[in-house]
Amino acid sequence: MDQFENENPADQPVFRSSEVQVLFEDNHLLAVNKKPSEIVQGDKTGDIPLSEKVKEYIKQKYNKPGEVYLGVAHRIDRPVSGVVIFARTSKALARINEMFRNKEVRKTYWAVVKNKPNPENGHLIHYLKKNEQKNMSRAYSKEVEGALKSELDYKVLFSSDNYHLLEINPQTGRHHQIRVQLSAIGSPIKGDVKYGFRRGNEDASIHLHARKAEFIHPVTKLQVIIEADPPDEVLWNYFKGNLKA
Repeated sequence: MDQFENENPADQPVFRSSEVQVLFEDNHLLAVNKKPSEIVQGDKTGDIPLSEKVKEYIKQKYNKPGEVYLGVAHRIDRPVSGVVIFARTSKALARINEMFRNKEVRKTYWAVVKNKPNPENGHLIHYLKKNEQKNMSRAYSKEVEGALKSELDYKVLFSSDNYHLLEINPQTGRHHQIRVQLSAIGSPIKGDVKYGFRRGNEDASIHLHARKAEFIHPVTKLQVIIEADPPDEVLWNYFKGNLKA
């Protein structure tokens, strides 16, 4: 049966496993292309999280009875799209978690901004302090109490008349890091009103996409490169088309 059944289906959303876009899958890990509307883990909204959708996908594909194990290795913000990696065993979860902590997973993001950064290629260092009540982080140019050092590399890949596509490689994994650091240099991400863009996107997304993850597989020890296409949307399609041209 190709759907997610709830105790009260009249009141709950229905999920079909075909909605999960799987990018990589073996006995240890599974990676999917998250839509910008999805949450990785459950929250107060009560919406079905991506983790539960992936569990249902596994259950349906392999006809597994009962509860399916799935470990969440990392998260990306709800309005962000792209690569999310899950672990299918506790052993794989422990190992991939350690790899994230040791910065052994190289992550590449794409972001669309209105204001081109100057210079076009650069390395940013800020000190980010999280405000738990507002679920925001603030960037400081110098060390302040309670702030964490945050670093990323960026470069402009392509420009249209009004927008610029950036490639970003974060060196640290801080709360809202890419969003707040780009905002701090005057280049907020399109749609990200929380960090200074003047208006939101109609679908509540922001133009930030987890494009690629590269790492040595924690069990097989083979190199893994996982890429995710950005959402099927006019501006994303424009940039993707010009990069392929």
